[in-house]
Amino acid sequence: MANHQSAIKRIRIADKRRTYNRQNRKRLTTVIKRLRNATSKDDAQKLLTEAVALLDISASKGFIHANKAANQKSRLTKFVNQMA
Repeated sequence: MANHQSAIKRIRIADKRRTYNRQNRKRLTTVIKRLRNATSKDDAQKLLTEAVALLDISASKGFIHANKAANQKSRLTKFVNQMA
């Protein structure tokens, strides 16, 4: 265990950030999974707008890299456009 006050504070901060980052990443993966499992194109279109917004927010906040967000947006858009 940490002995210094500053080290104790850093542990507290790291724990808060870790839980915040995990929640946001989990929310993003859940939306992407729901989009991949969508059956109709209308539902997929609605989920796509939600997923793209979350990907943009995640990239701007640093949860994921900007290039990864761009690649995922491209793949998901392609997936929705190919739906019948």
